[in-house]
Amino acid sequence: MLEEALNLIPLASQTFSKSVSQLPRGVSPLFVDRADGARFWDVDGHSFIDLTNGLACVTLGYRHPAVDEAVRSQLQSGVSFSLPHKLELQVAKLIIEMVPCAEMVRFAKNGTDATSGAIRLARHCTKRDRIALCGYHGWQDWSIGTTSRNGGVPKGVSDLSHTFIYNDIDSLKNLLNRYPDEFAAVILEPMNITWPEPGFLETIKSIAHQHGALLIFDETITGFRFSNGGAQELFGVIPDLSTFGKGLANGFPLSALVGRSSFMKEISNIFFSGTFGGETLSLAAANAVLLQLLNNNVTDKLSSIGSQIADGVNHLINHYSLSHVFSLSGHPSWKIWSINDHYDATAWEIRTFLFQELYARGMFTIGSHNISLAHLDFVDEILDTYSQVLSLLSSSLTTKGGVRHSLRCKPIEPLFRVR
Repeated sequence: MLEEALNLIPLASQTFSKSVSQLPRGVSPLFVDRADGARFWDVDGHSFIDLTNGLACVTLGYRHPAVDEAVRSQLQSGVSFSLPHKLELQVAKLIIEMVPCAEMVRFAKNGTDATSGAIRLARHCTKRDRIALCGYHGWQDWSIGTTSRNGGVPKGVSDLSHTFIYNDIDSLKNLLNRYPDEFAAVILEPMNITWPEPGFLETIKSIAHQHGALLIFDETITGFRFSNGGAQELFGVIPDLSTFGKGLANGFPLSALVGRSSFMKEISNIFFSGTFGGETLSLAAANAVLLQLLNNNVTDKLSSIGSQIADGVNHLINHYSLSHVFSLSGHPSWKIWSINDHYDATAWEIRTFLFQELYARGMFTIGSHNISLAHLDFVDEILDTYSQVLSLLSSSLTTKGGVRHSLRCKPIEPLFRVR
């Protein structure tokens, strides 16, 4: 199937993160057949506990009954229409109730739509062009042009985007001072791999406003995962605009640009529009997800489950004397691996070894713990699998060339760093 797909679909996937370029070819699953709860089954019939969860878009678990029922019910009435649907208002009201900065809401289909809409809106409102960004914000020119994957991006566009360093206030100050009165927005993920230093987000907001720039929080991942109101609620720092996506509809395609009404009203004066922004199956799913969040302490449970897994893994890392090689960082609901070079193996060889052995034992990850509620019943099994694999890794690292000789495939090669 892979060979056929490679001839018909670039990288045989619709996103880099799901493609064979990110997987150890020959020892990994390649195509999903179905999923349920915390598991998926590949086209060869193998079952995996899934710690990737659709690149973090599944928070309740695959095929959650409340979401499935909402979508089935809406399907009986239709999907896309010639006028707005009542669900657009219904879901917007729930988001406004939950998200501190949200006074108005505009829907789209993916995170890139929402962040790019936010950037265009900020440029319109400030009559400025430059953008200061930190982290990954999608594939559009203004963002991806700052990475090594900048093919096809006009230099004139990429020259208007400037990156700064998370938890480094001076890196932003220097940017804004270098081009006074030219920045339309400062956009960042309020948290990704590391926690914000005390006062970092507050200072970012203050500096942005001092320079006349809007503050945009990209909460594509943190939203509806870290807390009901996203990282802005968790850390108590309210941006001018914010974007949401992955956690909004439990795998259904929906994103949102939200913010202060004084700015959001200006959307009528720019072009941020899409036929499928009001598609009702995704909105029905989002409505069900948001009600689950409001009524069932979902984000607290995600943190609890994630903490159990992370604490267990950290214990195993210490037990097998691997803290110099392997660690976890980030929020409990979204832990990310950090892997260091060893004197006898590169980080990418170690990463490939871990994938190979985890997959062989029925656990799937691409380097993070994207927790869903469905993982609650699998904590012990996940930790038992980690114990087996980290024990093997520890033994292999004590033998010259042990990791390299244990690989049953070519090591994964780095794509590009976004965080």
